[in-house]
Amino acid sequence: MFAFPFKLPTTATAPFCPSEVAGTVQVPEGDPFWKKIIRFAGPGLLVSVGYMDPGNWATAIQGGSQFGYQLLFVVVLSSLAAIVLQCLSMRLGIVTGKDLAVHCREQYPPAVGKTLWGFAEISIIACDLAEVLGCALAFKLLLGVSLPVGVALTALDTLIVLGLKGKGFRQVEAIVLGLILTVAICLFTELVFVQPDWHAVAAGLVPSLSALSSREPLYLAIGILGATVMPHNLYLHSSVVQTRVVSQHDQAKRQAINLSRIDTIVSLLLALLINGAILVLAAAAFYQPGNDRVLDIDDAYRLLEPVAGTALAAILFGLALLASGQSSTFTGTIAGQVIMEGFLKMKIPCWQRRAITRSLALIPAMIGVLVLGEHSVGKLLVLSQVVLSMQLPFAMYPLVSLTSQQRIMGNFANAWWTTAIAWFLFAVISAANAWLVFQAFT
Repeated sequence: MFAFPFKLPTTATAPFCPSEVAGTVQVPEGDPFWKKIIRFAGPGLLVSVGYMDPGNWATAIQGGSQFGYQLLFVVVLSSLAAIVLQCLSMRLGIVTGKDLAVHCREQYPPAVGKTLWGFAEISIIACDLAEVLGCALAFKLLLGVSLPVGVALTALDTLIVLGLKGKGFRQVEAIVLGLILTVAICLFTELVFVQPDWHAVAAGLVPSLSALSSREPLYLAIGILGATVMPHNLYLHSSVVQTRVVSQHDQAKRQAINLSRIDTIVSLLLALLINGAILVLAAAAFYQPGNDRVLDIDDAYRLLEPVAGTALAAILFGLALLASGQSSTFTGTIAGQVIMEGFLKMKIPCWQRRAITRSLALIPAMIGVLVLGEHSVGKLLVLSQVVLSMQLPFAMYPLVSLTSQQRIMGNFANAWWTTAIAWFLFAVISAANAWLVFQAFT
């Protein structure tokens, strides 16, 4: 009988179970402001990973290759909406000391709570499917293996989780930062190779209804929106902010909220730059006026080399895609622990949680690439974003509702204008996602 050369943990282990590391990052009262900013930096980075995963790559590459820089403003507006929602999530966790999943279990009837849990788990699996496909494509490019073999190799990332079981939460945040910087450096180096038209980039930043006047760009714009705002991130953020030690008096909470807001905004602006860079790269490299060809992510890496004039371009693309998928491995595991513990009051070892989620994503990914062939990654990635879009309203509604109630938030309840903006975003995003899902199935 096979035996592991090391002992597998039998209980939920840090740093992937936020309840076990809550309050472990000390923030001395006497520290200067800039030191406090550094100590509060981290949770926003973990959340930002979800905004630059391979699913975002797929929609951004399609948007840039088909419509040039025209949809760049959609990336910007989607990211601004994400900042608003993540700030609400962060504030809920700091003020109440409970994450969104716990609140849903406590505030809603059991049947509603279990339904919300089911939708949250589906969103994590859909996001993990995108990670599997993105990493498989990266392995195919970098190692020369077939796509099914690349899918199988992604199962090994559970070993990464095991290797980090004894590390602290700050170490995980540092690793994620390193992966994000890898993605950023690779993409911005690519931009040097392809030399975008920066005047056209600036024009693409200006919101334009005419750019969305026909069905095709509108469909893709909503796809970008659905790929940007991640449902499980709303649960994740409200939990990981509790890793910082915060006193219970209002002044300390207010300072923690302000410092965490800086962390959130800076991190998501970095994600915005990366998402924008992907679309700009696709537009500069592949867009041709009058050509309606839709370029999938699995075509992009093959065509980058002749466009950029160097084989390094395709390698950098593969490295960035691999770093993007692997960074999501950490946040997906943490979000899974948060959701399972919050909704079900259940803890399992982090490697088991990772293995279950990855297994549920590997099966449809393997079936998809075997049935649809080697060039199916783009279609499957877009499908995963449609599934994510369907789950988003079920995370947004409780978040906006709970943070608007003085009974729960006390003096930190949403101002009337914050509530108005949040419900407006809920209505717009829900309607857009409903339209996207309708179009996908019709």
